[in-house]
Amino acid sequence: MNDLAPPSAATEHDDATRRLARHVAATGCGDLSERAVHSFKRALIDYLTSAITGSQEPVSRQMLEYLSSVDESRAAAVIGSSARLSVLNAALLNGTSAHALDFDDGHTNGSAHPAGPNFPAVFAVAEQQGLDAKRVILATVLGYDVMLRVASAIHPNSALQGWHNTPITGVFGAAAGVSKLIGNGEEQTLFALGLAGSFAGGLFEFLGEGADVKRIHPGKAARDGVLCAELGKRRITGPTHVLEGKHGFFRAFVDNKVNWQRLTQDLGTRYEIEDAYFKPYPCCRHLHPIIDGIVTLKRKHQINPAQVARIEAGSYAVGARHDHTTWEALLDAQMSMPCAAALALIEDNVTSPSFKPGRIDRPEVQSMIAKVKVYTDEETERQYPRRRGGVVTLVMKDGARLTERVLDPKGEGENPMSDADLERKFLSNCEPIIGKDKCQRLVAAVWSFERLDNLALFYRW
Repeated sequence: MNDLAPPSAATEHDDATRRLARHVAATGCGDLSERAVHSFKRALIDYLTSAITGSQEPVSRQMLEYLSSVDESRAAAVIGSSARLSVLNAALLNGTSAHALDFDDGHTNGSAHPAGPNFPAVFAVAEQQGLDAKRVILATVLGYDVMLRVASAIHPNSALQGWHNTPITGVFGAAAGVSKLIGNGEEQTLFALGLAGSFAGGLFEFLGEGADVKRIHPGKAARDGVLCAELGKRRITGPTHVLEGKHGFFRAFVDNKVNWQRLTQDLGTRYEIEDAYFKPYPCCRHLHPIIDGIVTLKRKHQINPAQVARIEAGSYAVGARHDHTTWEALLDAQMSMPCAAALALIEDNVTSPSFKPGRIDRPEVQSMIAKVKVYTDEETERQYPRRRGGVVTLVMKDGARLTERVLDPKGEGENPMSDADLERKFLSNCEPIIGKDKCQRLVAAVWSFERLDNLALFYRW
């Protein structure tokens, strides 16, 4: 028997990829709720925050140096720079900048960062083709929707297999969003998604080495998604059952351990962008419940760090993996729960500079890191990924135990960041880079995005 032959009988999930393609092709601007449109604006201002700040990081600067040396086109903007690149290279670089500081948005059910794959792809194509604001909104909402539905269907099995959900599902989102933007029909969108399945990739092996490739993952997805959509438009074919097929994405990445209901639940009536979370701290989201718990205990009990004998940090299994206490690069510090716990206890506010060598190398921080014990908390594990919680206990030298349980970290669930919070995050981080006037104009443009006559302000840096 030929093992590579297609299955002989259909199953109830045989049309999963086509259902997503049909959803993308059939949805119009009038189908979006006010909540979905407002969620787009919230995601946009947060994307600008992460991309502008991330554009100043070494990985983004070094990538720009290379791309500028080989790319003479001037089709699309590079955030944080006066340089311009081709659509594909601008998407790659802007997606990289968006994730360069781990400050970008995310999605708990899918454990993925959607801004970096989707906004750079859509904006680069929209700029090149002079497309309007409403089409940008629709394309981005649909890109988020496809990416995060696929991510939610495979998480946490994908992460436990060593896959980074952001790039492996982000390419589907970018392909879907750009397909909508450039007018692909159902069949063309189906081809684009089929192509995206072969472009999907991204390993968690960066953990423990601080490898820069993690920063590049969203940019890779954005670039490849644009390419897949454009090839699909030209009817270059991809497999039409790329997700559910016998040798498809779900089989290859998670051995068909799929939450099928999560893939299509409320398709067309609820959009995943509405459930995106936003970060108050520039580090791995798995660390945030522990930071929040410590911040709360400090406020309640006026903690003197010198009197803390031990920190017990309880997380779900995926989060508890981040228990390393040494690092060679910024990324590994940003992915370390002991590092985050120590900084939260010692510093008044955990910011991007907190994780850099001059701050984390201080003796008091290093001493506190050694006192942190990370473990898998049964109650938190039971609720994940529906809720991303944690529990932290400060064991004091006098024997007292101070415990705080966090159900939702700041920025999601029942503990959201407000519009004003997101605006403050943008202004405080971006004014030193692009100036107060540009920041104020961008804020006004974001909140009135659907009414803009043109998007030039977002294309001139």
